[in-house]
Amino acid sequence: MSRTRRLLRQTMTIARRDFVATVFTPIFLLFLFAPLIMVAFSTIGAMGAAQAADHGADHVRIVAIVPNAVAGAFVEADKRARIVFRRDEEPPALAILTPSGEPGVQARKAFESGDYDATAILYGPLNRPTILYGPRGTRAADYLTVLASSALSAERLGGELPRVEATKVPFSRQRATLGGQNQTAFLAVFGVFFLTLFLAGQVVGTMAEERSNKVIEVLAAAVPLEAVFLGKLLGMFGVAVLFIGFWGTVLGQVTSLLPPAFGGMVGELSPAVGLPMFTLLFVTYFTMAYLLLGSVFLTIGAQASTMREIQMLSLPITIVQVGMFTLTLSGLSSPDSWLAVIAEVFPLSSPFAMAGMAAASDSLWPHAVALAWQALWVAIFVTLGARLFRRGVLQSGSVRPFWRRKGA
Repeated sequence: MSRTRRLLRQTMTIARRDFVATVFTPIFLLFLFAPLIMVAFSTIGAMGAAQAADHGADHVRIVAIVPNAVAGAFVEADKRARIVFRRDEEPPALAILTPSGEPGVQARKAFESGDYDATAILYGPLNRPTILYGPRGTRAADYLTVLASSALSAERLGGELPRVEATKVPFSRQRATLGGQNQTAFLAVFGVFFLTLFLAGQVVGTMAEERSNKVIEVLAAAVPLEAVFLGKLLGMFGVAVLFIGFWGTVLGQVTSLLPPAFGGMVGELSPAVGLPMFTLLFVTYFTMAYLLLGSVFLTIGAQASTMREIQMLSLPITIVQVGMFTLTLSGLSSPDSWLAVIAEVFPLSSPFAMAGMAAASDSLWPHAVALAWQALWVAIFVTLGARLFRRGVLQSGSVRPFWRRKGA
């Protein structure tokens, strides 16, 4: 017991040392506000793209070449039909032209008009109209068909469609919807993936400085290498928790200022296990994903002898994380498939898959088994990393990684 307590104390000493050395530096502020910088540049780019798209959309039209007798019914049908569309899904604005000459020739000339960009043009009798449409005008052509049907009905009913005054009563479900569960499962997997992608890769270079200034030999002589590896892993995890806590608080304050409609959308994201349990499981699985991936990256990074090699490792590490994310999504789309089982059992993808399961299934016992399984692999990776470092660097005195040694 005293040996375990001493090992734990040594581990926490290393963790505290790395946490303080990372957080109490000016460069940490740049890391902390990196998402703000990313969001600022993304917002500027999105606003520019949106303005360009809106400017182009302002000139797009769907055109109906119809007599004046039915033009009013056409406009009224268009006004009613647009109610069911979201703003970003609305068809282009409707333009009404009075027939003049041969309708087919007029329609083709309208496509070449410099006043607007026609995406679909209707002409001919309403019961059998002809619709010309451009490369992206399939939906617009279907929409014009619906408008022609409504206008024809109004014409046969005396020029006006009957109005329906519906009573709309909001209703809140008592259980989680299947769509809400699937959305929550995807967001859970993406959340764990994004946080680990952004944060877990930081542990790769934590051994580089100690190896360059020979501090690692002093640490290895004072405490077991397992304590050094686990301590560094926990220290960087503390940095990640500080990062998430800071931005979680900021986002919590921002979302309280959003309109009520946003709250309704969030309410649809209903996990199967309930929100309190899901929150606990999400945090736990992020922790396990960070420790698992971080222990692997720490082991690989400890074998690198130069900063160039550490930089070269960034791409393979990112590929591994994206691969785990892709495997998990493939399993999530088919919960009973063998891909889902592989994603849940394979150590590096297990936290992602189980976070998705927490949103889609109300069973709790698989999570206890999964967490024990993941904790076992964290211990295996930390122990294996310490032994590889001890045998490959400290005992041999060589700084070559294991993939460059003879017989490796």
